[in-house]
Amino acid sequence: MKKNTVLYILLVFLIVVNGFFLFNYMGKSNDNKAEGRKDPMSFLRKELKFNAAQLEKLQTINATHHEKMMRTSDDLRDLKDALLNNISNASVDEKAIDSITRLIGDKQANLEKEVYYHFNSIHDLCDEKQKVKFKKIIKDALRRGGDEGGRPPRSERPERPERPDGHRPPPPNDF
Repeated sequence: MKKNTVLYILLVFLIVVNGFFLFNYMGKSNDNKAEGRKDPMSFLRKELKFNAAQLEKLQTINATHHEKMMRTSDDLRDLKDALLNNISNASVDEKAIDSITRLIGDKQANLEKEVYYHFNSIHDLCDEKQKVKFKKIIKDALRRGGDEGGRPPRSERPERPERPDGHRPPPPNDF
């Protein structure tokens, strides 16, 4: 009887600890996901302190932008699917591949232009004080979210020292 009591106490303890762990683990992961998926414009609204008229125009601009981005993204996905459907073909039609990749490039360029015009229209919405702050926010976002893992742009990086011909730096210590 005494052995069973110890096992029951241990079992209850393990169930409580596992329940506590799962609750904290799942709860925190959902909170982080919710924080990461906030409306991107909420930050701009808060930082730039838009008035009611500006907020109304911003909402219209965002809705139009979202619709264009979704339409172009869908077209882009369809083109990539068409390109990848050719993988299993025994013979490769280079002209078709070139045509599809050119269309993909054009759609990607359209996405980039749409992003530019979206931010340009938000910039035009701002008053002079807000424009200064908006430019700073955009610059900071580009620096942090750059395509090189947060590194500064090439123009702001220090130059590498020139190496004599044939000399390379020592290999890294991966031990």
